[in-house]
Amino acid sequence: MKIGLRYLSAIILATASIEAANYTVQTVQSPANPGFTQLLGINNSGTIAGFDGATTAQGFTLTLPNNYTAENYPNAAQTMVTGINSAGSTVGIYVDQGGTTHGFTDIGGTFKTVDQPGTVFNQGLGINSSNETVGYSSATDPAGMTGQKAYSQSGGLFTSIDALLPSNQNSQAVGINNAGTIVGFYMPTTTTSVGFEDIGGVISTIDPFGSTNTQALGINSQGEIVGFYTDAGGIQYGYTDLNGIFTQLNLSSTATTINGVNDLGQIVGFYVDGAGNTDGFVGTPLPEPSTLALLGVGLLLGGFKLRRSRN
Repeated sequence: MKIGLRYLSAIILATASIEAANYTVQTVQSPANPGFTQLLGINNSGTIAGFDGATTAQGFTLTLPNNYTAENYPNAAQTMVTGINSAGSTVGIYVDQGGTTHGFTDIGGTFKTVDQPGTVFNQGLGINSSNETVGYSSATDPAGMTGQKAYSQSGGLFTSIDALLPSNQNSQAVGINNAGTIVGFYMPTTTTSVGFEDIGGVISTIDPFGSTNTQALGINSQGEIVGFYTDAGGIQYGYTDLNGIFTQLNLSSTATTINGVNDLGQIVGFYVDGAGNTDGFVGTPLPEPSTLALLGVGLLLGGFKLRRSRN
């Protein structure tokens, strides 16, 4: 997904817990800017990465229900925190005072610019427990709208992901798990996108529900992939993909995006509400029906096992 300049501070609305698909969902709005909040990554401790603000991006990390910490690249005009790993190190995007967009990492409290050499635009979008990051750059367009090339980065060494993909207009690498599996998307035309998974240089495409406009945005250690797709009517849905089994999540009449997932299956993202605001959300998986039954009666005899229905 092209994460544009969108944006700080987050608090859970006390009355905003709902059930959707197989999750209990909590809506998150920023007290500083309740009209625009995006949640983009979550680690196994439940710490969330995100940002708020529709015009001036300010980054944060958040622990539910309302313990948030501002995180902004030093002296930057705007910052977006896009991913977080198990140690709490983060990856993100900042815009300097001159208007140039850069990738960055914050590892153990030390900020570092992460820009591919020879490029004029960078965004850092995912990080794993080894501090490997993924993102994309443009060598020709300072606004980053054309010539996007997906890459991975480790220890300052950049590896092209775009070179592995079919011919495309633009590509972005957005998520990476601890095994080094990478997900993202490429654009075969200027108006369509296709999700991809890169396992050791072997590329497979991701196409939920027959969509021709799909983006894969996050992946956990179990290989569960999250993102969004758009149907023929132009409605955008979030999805999860576990071993090729897709589950749809729809929190909006127009647009829902799942951007991150941790190893517990918790998801984060954002959606457009009825008032036109962009709200963040956290989804916690509901217990399997079989688990609920066991909790209710203590013990089941006969060996019947119920499976959760997936779309």
